[in-house]
Amino acid sequence: MGESMAHDFAAARTAMVDRQVRPSDVTSFPIIEAMLAIPRERFTPRRLQAVAYSDAPIPLAPGREMLAPRDFAKMLDGARIGPDDLVLDLCPGLGYSTAVIARMAAAVIAIEPDGEMAAAAAERLAAEQIDNAILTAGDPAKGDPAHGPFDAIFINGGVARAPEALTPMLREGGRIVAVLMEGPVGRACAFTRTGERLQMRPLFGASAAILHGFEAEATFVF
Repeated sequence: MGESMAHDFAAARTAMVDRQVRPSDVTSFPIIEAMLAIPRERFTPRRLQAVAYSDAPIPLAPGREMLAPRDFAKMLDGARIGPDDLVLDLCPGLGYSTAVIARMAAAVIAIEPDGEMAAAAAERLAAEQIDNAILTAGDPAKGDPAHGPFDAIFINGGVARAPEALTPMLREGGRIVAVLMEGPVGRACAFTRTGERLQMRPLFGASAAILHGFEAEATFVF
């Protein structure tokens, strides 16, 4: 990468924070610091690096996309990730969310369903010398009970219902953040574990494709 291009990306990263993140009432220093530090373009498909800092989702594969910076930042804000937290990052694509969260948390476990994307993400994380994150291929809907309980679970996309199946992997008071889609209308929500249940708190209006494994349960009509 040429020096001028690297400079352009650095300037675009600053503009992303100043024009998309801060005006959206995201004032948390750890979020701003992490999004300024992580080169989003390196976790974007190479053919789309020129638009890595646009204010729109970036397509990764059919039914998959990288969340727009504003939505991503506001969801991070809702997850309330602390420096001592263990975080489960689901459907991270090429690993951008994992890289950002790794700067904010003690450790991150990430599960990506697409084997090729998981391998590419692991390479990118290693290239950025992010050593407190483990990213593997697997089924995000099943989570990772072996490494829990988690302080926060971040879902990079839409769910058709509250992700109750992940509740046992969450600490008491822990948060799951996702975009809850109700037909064509959606909203980002934080689900907090209270006993054996999840309490939902709407965060803001948003839209995202429903991820495989997080669809609505089948209903049968007799």
